[in-house]
Amino acid sequence: MTQRACTAAELSALLPQTQCTRCGYPDCDGYAQAMAQGAADINRCPPGGAEGIARLADLTGRPVRPLDPGCGTEGPRQRAVIDEDWCIGCTLCLPACPTDAILGSNKRMHTVIDRWCTGCERCLPVCPVDCIRLEPTGSPATGWAAWSAGQAKEAGDRYAFHSNRIKLDKARNQKTLEEKARTKLADLSAHTHITDPATLERKRAVIEAALERARRRREGGAADAGGSDQPVG
Repeated sequence: MTQRACTAAELSALLPQTQCTRCGYPDCDGYAQAMAQGAADINRCPPGGAEGIARLADLTGRPVRPLDPGCGTEGPRQRAVIDEDWCIGCTLCLPACPTDAILGSNKRMHTVIDRWCTGCERCLPVCPVDCIRLEPTGSPATGWAAWSAGQAKEAGDRYAFHSNRIKLDKARNQKTLEEKARTKLADLSAHTHITDPATLERKRAVIEAALERARRRREGGAADAGGSDQPVG
């Protein structure tokens, strides 16, 4: 079989979009990018299973190989369940969920919307009271037999929305902090108990340097908006 060059978008479309990171990459698109660049093999997606590997092999012309055991094993789909008696409403699981399948607010009990949960497990390590567990969905189907194309698309769309929202929230928070710093800098003597002129100037220099670093990070982030395709862990 002749191998052919494929785009990351073509490869990502053949992944179930769980965003579980079990492949060793930050998300499904990151794994797809690595495959497109020849940096990753096609056998690193446990949720896609053997059928997923076969689909990727058919697209790329690469040989079918068994699932890489270092990425885990193929198995039935699972879903996250929150023990309401133990949930403390810390909200740490909310940004961790790639499909925004967890609903809740600060100091309020959280719950999981079954339809949107991909069983990715990303909510488990961030829970400080271990009140989240995975349970079988009830179907013995594995790999792509456990997913429909519609479910994968919905998960991918929700992840794209989630990622964009996180970026916007971060940008808004950063802008608020910078505005506070500039306000303080404009009338530094009124915002501090320090009266020594030399100490005030040193403080001014520290704030100005911090604002400059923030500006550079912001500009660098815009240049790197495509994201990273490097493995994690």
